[in-house]
Amino acid sequence: MSDPAELNSLLERHMAERPQATALVDGERRWSFADFDGLCARTAAWLAEQGIGPGDRVAVWLVNRVEWLALLFALARRGAAMMSVNTRFREAELAHVLERSQARLLVIQRRFRRIDFDTILDAIDGARFTRLERVAVLDAGAARPSHVLGKPAVAFDADALPAADDQAAHLASPEAPLIFFTTSGTTSGPKLVVHVQRNLALHARNVARALGFEGAGHGTLGAVPFCGTFGLTAALASLAAGVPVVPMQAFDAGDAAALVRRHALTHMFGTDDMLRHMLELDEAAAAMPTLKLAGFVLNEDLAQRALARGWPVAGLYGSSEVQALFSLQPPQLPLAERLLGGGLPCGAQAEVRARDVESGELLPPGATGELEIRSPTRFVGYLDNPEATAKVIRPDGFFRTGDIGRVRGDGSFVFETRTGDAIRLGGFLVSPVEIEAVIRQLPGVAEVQIVGVELQGQRRAAAFVVRRGGGDAAPTEAAVIEWVKARMAAFKVPARVWFVESYPVTHSANGDKIQRGKLREMAIERLAAEGGAA
Repeated sequence: MSDPAELNSLLERHMAERPQATALVDGERRWSFADFDGLCARTAAWLAEQGIGPGDRVAVWLVNRVEWLALLFALARRGAAMMSVNTRFREAELAHVLERSQARLLVIQRRFRRIDFDTILDAIDGARFTRLERVAVLDAGAARPSHVLGKPAVAFDADALPAADDQAAHLASPEAPLIFFTTSGTTSGPKLVVHVQRNLALHARNVARALGFEGAGHGTLGAVPFCGTFGLTAALASLAAGVPVVPMQAFDAGDAAALVRRHALTHMFGTDDMLRHMLELDEAAAAMPTLKLAGFVLNEDLAQRALARGWPVAGLYGSSEVQALFSLQPPQLPLAERLLGGGLPCGAQAEVRARDVESGELLPPGATGELEIRSPTRFVGYLDNPEATAKVIRPDGFFRTGDIGRVRGDGSFVFETRTGDAIRLGGFLVSPVEIEAVIRQLPGVAEVQIVGVELQGQRRAAAFVVRRGGGDAAPTEAAVIEWVKARMAAFKVPARVWFVESYPVTHSANGDKIQRGKLREMAIERLAAEGGAA
């Protein structure tokens, strides 16, 4: 038996008690726990043939498929680590993580729908990757190139792997680094978040128990990419609970709802953007009668529309550092509170507190400040970056999240905004989300983002609004301002309203994140063009 803190221990109970139960459904192919465990064992033997052992690093650049998960479990057996590469990465981002991670092996697929991996790789000078020895290619067949990035190319075929080698499975260590996630930074330098086996195994069990994955008749839609903590946590928690995971190689709203119906799935998680697309489906296409929990970081408009469809939505919280699905809002809370980001930590040993961003004093329940988290499942640090690690981990082990929120008396908490996004207006620290929620209630508003600007020596709010439709019913700047003025304190009323078609975003494995920094730059430019007059 494996150490219960090793990742592969998640499979052992099911292998002993119900090996033929379904673990994964990939397209038309069903994988039992016995099938998947066998694939992991053969993949570990293949990695051993490639010379991958304890301390080595393998970069994996694949969409959601069984091989992605098999590689993670196999690397755990070998005591090696995965550099998880976002499929949306392009030349600069891929080069950055290959260089920083010092990967010895890169695993890729050549093409997937609109992603031409070959073209991206051809634009990179592989000579700079001195540690990279070879590139493994999936789905290549006879067309497998002899070299990729100037390195020898080898085949990785799940149906033609070598027989399992028992020696390949005895190198695991619970404290060994297992996966590196990229933070959602700029392409010039996202940090690499390091998690060890123990963290992933314990968190998977915590989530499975706290979110009700366990029990007959459950199943999870793997709609979020495995290359980020959001998609991976949902998949690992499902495997820990012994319920099927149905991966989606690329998200499509209609396909997602159809898979939930076809496989009678009970759990799904996603980004607001995914939810927005699903809400555009007609009633028949959007029907998901078996769904018991849909977890999203919600805004009020999307939440209310989802509830009207009968979807049991709830707010949640997570990050690459503390892992996704760190918390979920308790079901017994009033509806308005249940839809907020945050929640009750899934791990019983996790602690959350808030600290005043200016005085540095710890705050009582209900007071807003920077959220800090201590948990046995948080990351161990940023790869080869002790300075950055020291800045965010306090001496008592609490992680400075960089998020603004408040802790409730029952130990749950509410996420309000990022530290850098909070705005001091009228002497008060204000979350943009508070103003945005009010503006979204105005007919004709599809989306809104609030930033802070300087006008006549005062800090004021400014709004970037995306209209819903057009014509005479489309809201004007004056209409937005009057709407807020009638509902909020004067210091929260936007001094400017600009209408845009879309927002600048950063693509991450856990969803697209709006770049408020670029919106602030846009606001400064527009004010300069106006002469800065209030």
